[in-house]
Amino acid sequence: PGRVICKLPCSGEKEVDLAVQSAKAAFKIWSGLSGMERSRVLLEAARIIREQRGEIATLESINNGKSIFEAQVDIDISWQCLEYYAGLAGSLAGEHIQLPGGSFGYTRREPLGVCAGIGAWNYPFQTACWKCAPALACGNAMVFKPSPFTPLSVVKLAEIFTEAGVPKGLFNVVQGGAATGQLLCHHPDVAKISFTGSVPTGSKIMEMAAKGIKPVTLELGGKSPLIIFSDCVLENAVNGALMANYLTQGEVCCNGTRVFVERKILDVFTKEVVKRTQKIKIGDPLLQDTRMGALINQPHLDRVQGFIKQAKEQGAEVLCGGDLYVPDDPKLKKGYYMRPCVLGKCTDDMTCVKEEIFGPVMSILPFDTEEEVVERANNTKFGLAGGVFTRDIQKAHRVVAALKAGMCFINNYNISPVELPFGGYKASGFGRENGRAAIEHYTQLKTVCVEMGDVESVF
Repeated sequence: PGRVICKLPCSGEKEVDLAVQSAKAAFKIWSGLSGMERSRVLLEAARIIREQRGEIATLESINNGKSIFEAQVDIDISWQCLEYYAGLAGSLAGEHIQLPGGSFGYTRREPLGVCAGIGAWNYPFQTACWKCAPALACGNAMVFKPSPFTPLSVVKLAEIFTEAGVPKGLFNVVQGGAATGQLLCHHPDVAKISFTGSVPTGSKIMEMAAKGIKPVTLELGGKSPLIIFSDCVLENAVNGALMANYLTQGEVCCNGTRVFVERKILDVFTKEVVKRTQKIKIGDPLLQDTRMGALINQPHLDRVQGFIKQAKEQGAEVLCGGDLYVPDDPKLKKGYYMRPCVLGKCTDDMTCVKEEIFGPVMSILPFDTEEEVVERANNTKFGLAGGVFTRDIQKAHRVVAALKAGMCFINNYNISPVELPFGGYKASGFGRENGRAAIEHYTQLKTVCVEMGDVESVF
């Protein structure tokens, strides 16, 4: 941490155009294959990822700072995603519709062409797989731009696809920041843009895409509510709150950072969460027993610290953590580490409760009634996720039905099986990653109308 891993040149106009043209040529070959033929290549890529799990996870830890334990889970989700869409590739089909007089119509699901994927730095390899697996299964090509903070593991993914047998250039990687992203969005041969990242950047991408009438999928930020009712299984609820706040050093868009706790159990829940938070092992991400690594970079660490300082000024109480952490290992002295933080005495109008912190900071808020907590939970511009812990199954379904969020959890949190669609409401974006829903975003529908009799003219 704090050291330069490597240096990569930024992709300019020439490189972006080269990547798109190369993907366009590969698309011609790839889109001509049957779904089953594409399926075999994707399965081979999944097999290679599974085989190289340890090596890729280590690269991802170095790339991002997350614990190797978590990186291994990310890699597993990645190959599962490729397997899932490989399974769907052969089943993509249109409809046949009978019309009067023996005439008929049919629809075809056709690929879009070259799709642009723009990734985030918190799940670099996994985000790339979530975007390219459905895109490639549907017959598209993809040019992918990882975050400039995590440029490495996606290059490995491109190598794996080449080894698996995709046409040369089908999955291309370009490197760089906002300027490279702009070039991709404006390129006339890019048919669609899928972006994961912040709300302000998502808004700019949508604007750029509008100029070329390009469809977009946006997976943006969140300030998701986690509602803990007094009839929950307390241990499960505490585990859920930790999972909802501290994965990847808290740098997760769907984190349940507003933890609403029914007043009856506020003290016992808070005490237990603080105790467990203080036990989280911070340190070298490459050690198997580390549970929290380093934040992505110095400016981000400073930003998270700023939120905690502001929370204190606004009347919140730091119940534990929030301070910088300096590991014993001299090699890690310059790492961007902090202790995970629990904030008590929070109110809905505090900045720490309204804005996305994107760090290991949990805000605890008491509530009294179901009706009240649902209203407060929905009182946000975001709508990515939401969670409920209760033993009352009717209440659980009632509450998630009332939550204005795209990804809801009952008695768990931050579980993202690739079979289920993932995405948000409101400012958290639109379109869906994963599940069958993603197929809609990577294909276009062609309708064919066939006349079997004589053409009658009105003229």
